[in-house]
Amino acid sequence: MKFLVDECLPQRVADMLNTAGHDAIHVVGCGMTGAPDEEVLRKAVEDGRVLISADTDFGEILARTQGRTPSVILFRRHDRLPTSHVAILLANLDTVEDELVKGAFVVITDDRLRIRALPI
Repeated sequence: MKFLVDECLPQRVADMLNTAGHDAIHVVGCGMTGAPDEEVLRKAVEDGRVLISADTDFGEILARTQGRTPSVILFRRHDRLPTSHVAILLANLDTVEDELVKGAFVVITDDRLRIRALPI
């Protein structure tokens, strides 16, 4: 799966996803440091990537614009270690992959995983 990791998460998240066999790039590596959220969403759409973030603004933008893409994975966890984020994502990727391909907003919290089809 192809991912774009937002700058609010460490580069290490992208590195670990690449090591696990996925195609992941980080916003900073794309020269988009400080880019507006709308540009980050546009980059994910252009590249056919799922956006991974901890920034709730992406859900608000998708809801306001009735966006159907890109799919977003939002981390809302107390444990913010990159290793924890990647472990949780990889453990649940089979569960959410089909929805991500169709267009979904996935929220991963400390105790649950929520999936909403796009548009929201």
